Amino acid sequence: MGIIRQNKSFFLFFIGFFSVFFIAQRSMAQKTHTVFYEGTEHELHVYRVYGRTPGKTLLLIGGIQGDEPGGFLAADFYADLSLEKGNLIVVPRANFPSILKQRRDINEDMNRKFADNTNTDYEARVVKVLKQLIHESDCLLNLHEGSGIYSPQWKTSMINPARFGQSIIADTDTFEDKNRGIKIDLKNMADRVIKKLNSHIKNQKYLFHFNNHRTRAKDSIHKEQRKSATYYALYTCEIPAFGIESTKTLPLEQKVRQPVYAINEFMKLLDIVPESPGVDLKKPALQYMVLSVNNALPIVIKNMQHLEISRGDTIEIIDIKANYKRGLSADILGLGSRFNDMHKKIVITEQTRISIKKDFYPCGSVFLDFRNPGKNSTDRYPIVKKSPDLKKPFSSVMYRVNINGRRHLVKNNDHIKLCRGDKFEIEDAVADGIDPSDLVVNLKGFIGNPRNNTGEDRGYPIDTSTDVLMKRFSLNKKGKHYKVITTLRNKQIGRFYIDFK
Repeated sequence: MGIIRQNKSFFLFFIGFFSVFFIAQRSMAQKTHTVFYEGTEHELHVYRVYGRTPGKTLLLIGGIQGDEPGGFLAADFYADLSLEKGNLIVVPRANFPSILKQRRDINEDMNRKFADNTNTDYEARVVKVLKQLIHESDCLLNLHEGSGIYSPQWKTSMINPARFGQSIIADTDTFEDKNRGIKIDLKNMADRVIKKLNSHIKNQKYLFHFNNHRTRAKDSIHKEQRKSATYYALYTCEIPAFGIESTKTLPLEQKVRQPVYAINEFMKLLDIVPESPGVDLKKPALQYMVLSVNNALPIVIKNMQHLEISRGDTIEIIDIKANYKRGLSADILGLGSRFNDMHKKIVITEQTRISIKKDFYPCGSVFLDFRNPGKNSTDRYPIVKKSPDLKKPFSSVMYRVNINGRRHLVKNNDHIKLCRGDKFEIEDAVADGIDPSDLVVNLKGFIGNPRNNTGEDRGYPIDTSTDVLMKRFSLNKKGKHYKVITTLRNKQIGRFYIDFK
């Protein structure tokens, strides 16, 4: 019996030893996902990736300005990375509300709030977390898209020393803190990365350069950068910090690939050993959503399906399944909140649709219909109706517009009359058998997003007392009659007209 007990003890020791060993190994090579301000419209998702072997930590921040998709899409690939050595902290979408609106900022520019700031808006709350993440890191890369192309010499109005695009930006060439024995050669680090990065770029026009903003100098033309994330990282936390800037005019794939190349080279400098992510820019596509009606058991609804409910029912969107895991949002058109209606209980007072986006890219729809009031049924359970037959010809386009806070339905070819000073918004356009997210609704003579003029003008409030409607694009060139056209894959399928009294 003694021998058996000894063997059993040895066996338990053997199992315990290897359990501890494997747990230790797993803890050194793990991933965590933390959500700050959960349940708000400015949720901040932070992904930490720990290598099997300890090493330096690189912080990646994307989407701090929402009209720069190259940065946040590049950061996205690293949230799922596995590392052999070193660590990553990845914040793909620092400013998700501004991404959804394709705007640089909502209240204030988030990248100008890293100086002492007592404001309590959501940007300040997010920056507070970002500052803490910078303190945890050994290097910061802030991923952007820049206007024009940086050149050490003036060439044109879009290619000159004041531009940002196609450059790696730092606040100085060399940083030194003699008291702490710290010296950081930022120019040398950037030049080594740029040499490798430029080997992937064939067109000489788009080669990267080092861009020293000389931010602390009295004659710097970039003094506003003293409020930026990189300046805070360098002069407060004393770690190397860079802005990676692809020019806004490049195709999206290149605006994603270029920062990926740069990130990979900075990881080599820091001796962070990864499994390199692939770049696969699939077209965003909704598969299904999960929602609850009146707190009942959740139901699954596929893209383009109709959900029949009763007026006054309460909807809560619980989950979205698409071909991307991050950057997803839901908008109950006309009824929800400003940015994102996920996990919110919203009373449905009118028929509408739920628009799903991946960042600011529309990727699917679910329609909310009211029951036929003539039905003699006490069944109040929601009914999921089949998707329409996409092979059948669609009917005319119908529009929903908002005039001075009141919603109206507009039929194809209708004329609506406005007075100067009216507040007007095109909320939605619907055609049977067509996902509204595939449509482009364009008010001729109006630019909804000057930074990214795609021709899509739904969702932009228009104050007609201003000069935002351009006379030269009106039908009579006098600013009295305007046309709204709807296209599907560049083919016009609908229209209506705006007439000013």
